[in-house]
Amino acid sequence: MESMKMKDIKDEFIGYLHEKKHTSYNTEISYRRDLRKLEDYLAGKGVGRWEDVRETDVQGYLSEMKNENFSSATISRNIATIHAFFQYLRNTGAVQADPSENLKPPKVEKRLPQILTVQEVDRLLETPDQSTAKGMRDRAMLELLYATGMRVSELIHLKVSDLNLYMGYVICHDSARERIIPIGNLSRDILSEYLENMRGIFVKDKEETALFTNCQGKAMSRQGFWKILKGYAAAAGIQCDITPHTLRHSFAVHMLQNGADVKSVQEMLGHSDISSTQMYLGVNTVKMRDVYMKAHPRG
Repeated sequence: MESMKMKDIKDEFIGYLHEKKHTSYNTEISYRRDLRKLEDYLAGKGVGRWEDVRETDVQGYLSEMKNENFSSATISRNIATIHAFFQYLRNTGAVQADPSENLKPPKVEKRLPQILTVQEVDRLLETPDQSTAKGMRDRAMLELLYATGMRVSELIHLKVSDLNLYMGYVICHDSARERIIPIGNLSRDILSEYLENMRGIFVKDKEETALFTNCQGKAMSRQGFWKILKGYAAAAGIQCDITPHTLRHSFAVHMLQNGADVKSVQEMLGHSDISSTQMYLGVNTVKMRDVYMKAHPRG
């Protein structure tokens, strides 16, 4: 059975990441998963306290991952997680030494992200049957994901109040940050039709604020959206192993290919070196909208 002390310390670490480092929900899930796997391995070796972990224990865990043919990227991520965790423990006085201090990540082969062509994106977005409420909802989700390059976690957490169709933008939230992203005319038209005619078919509770919901009127889940995307990708004849992030990568590449500058695309994607305050105050909103309307294939 899991040691409460070990679990409590893990929870404190995740809380620290959330409050102090403003990590995203997905990052926190990843850290928690990595640490749970390490903890299970240690329990099998009779190690029940974090302060009893030695370098040989951590090395043994990584060797086991290699023997089980985990990818270099996964092993590298686990090393980063373990190192960050034990640095936290040492800084808080929970351990005297960092057993991960000498770990060296394996070389990771950098691969270009999977990108759809503009033609493939067109086929994907035109696949949903817009004569049905479900099809219109799905088309609106896919359109907005590609129109903004936002993460799927950001998409499913959008509220109706985050969308300003009159001004042509959406306010996107990422942990403690938020940013304004322009949206093009085609996406605005589809979103408008969805809100006016279709969302109410799903949502009966007037208190529900989620922009996109499942058929029961509750906020769309990551798993639900993933299933929807996979289905339409197959129906559109897209051969690559598409993920929600594929549309994000495609957004960025297509913008750059059509003349957008890197800085503007970086701001729209919400990378960490762009502050939430600048975005919220709209310092570059006008510039970004001009760039967007000229460069986005569906602007």
